[in-house]
Amino acid sequence: MLIVKKFGGSSVANKERIFNVAERCIEEYKKGNKVVVVLSAMGDTTDELLAKAAEINEDAPKREMDMLLATGEQVSVALMAMAMAKLGVPAVSLNAFQVPMHTSSKYMNARFKKIDGERITAELEQGKIVIVTGFQGVNKFDDITTLGRGGSDTTAVALAAALNADACEIYTDVEGVYTADPRVVPNARKMKEVSYDEMLELATLGAKVLHNRSVEMAKKYNVPLVVRSSLTKAEGTVVKEVTKVESMLVSGVAVDKDAARIAIVGLKNQPGIAFKVFDLLAKHNINVDVILQSIGRDDTKDISFTVDQTQAKECVQLLKDNQERLTIQNIKEEENVAKLSIVGAGMQSNAGVAAKMFEALYDVGVNIRMIATSEIRITVLIDLDDVKVAMKAVHDKFLDE
Repeated sequence: MLIVKKFGGSSVANKERIFNVAERCIEEYKKGNKVVVVLSAMGDTTDELLAKAAEINEDAPKREMDMLLATGEQVSVALMAMAMAKLGVPAVSLNAFQVPMHTSSKYMNARFKKIDGERITAELEQGKIVIVTGFQGVNKFDDITTLGRGGSDTTAVALAAALNADACEIYTDVEGVYTADPRVVPNARKMKEVSYDEMLELATLGAKVLHNRSVEMAKKYNVPLVVRSSLTKAEGTVVKEVTKVESMLVSGVAVDKDAARIAIVGLKNQPGIAFKVFDLLAKHNINVDVILQSIGRDDTKDISFTVDQTQAKECVQLLKDNQERLTIQNIKEEENVAKLSIVGAGMQSNAGVAAKMFEALYDVGVNIRMIATSEIRITVLIDLDDVKVAMKAVHDKFLDE
């Protein structure tokens, strides 16, 4: 069997944890399996590198940022290969250039285009454990690129797909995917399995266990994922194409505290105006989620929507720069909000799920600001201060029965 194992920054944060990971990988290797390991930068290395860059230049060129940030993973893989050598097992560390892993040229947020598996395969055939840098690639100009948030998860899945691996294991500091954040909801349960679609919704909606881009790729190439703890031997959660006859009504509850609400007030009530607004945002890669439109006064309309907090200032500035062309009277931004979502494949065939969720929130006095739905999820926008009580109430309503 060929197994890809990805370990995050906290799993390789210090010497003890590096040896812990090395021993786990060697255990797999000694069963006769081929092992490819993908690593993130140690601990808070990436944040420290970002801080160093800001000291020198707060508006540093993105190409140079990628050159800097990519060093974090290179340290991790080299130290891991050294640890395995000390434990008597042949291992080799490879960076994105040596594999190579080809990406687009969008610095700090590149996408994989192609991975050449020949070098890795050759090293595996020589009986080595192969340790690869996560989070990075190389573009057509032979420049180093980084993949943005969750890039190491995406690297692991992309490698598993390219190498036709039998499994892709994502190791974190939790034991799998839970029905809610156990730190907020103490009675949250670990799921044995969850479908790609449900996991994609949960990841997109704030569950921090897997990045949504990695789940998208796993679904596209049908790569079975296992999410498990690097600190215990507990069985994890399998993410795959689930074909249960009866899916759970609700699989999980997720919260995204990094949302901002943008309100555009007084748009002319005419055809095509909403298209112009959202086309402008799309051209600047601003992702919009929950959308609410209401009729205003004097033949105008108001549109509210949510964006990631990191894009809120850019979004507001963009709208202000185009205020006259888009006939906008006023623009408001609000950041003390959160998105609370329930996800479950069983929603497709059951009525009354939304009513049940809204009742749970009503019972604890939580006001719903906006609502969005898809076939397998319902998202509401609530005040940030209400997150804990709302999450527990909704979880208890659906998953404590």
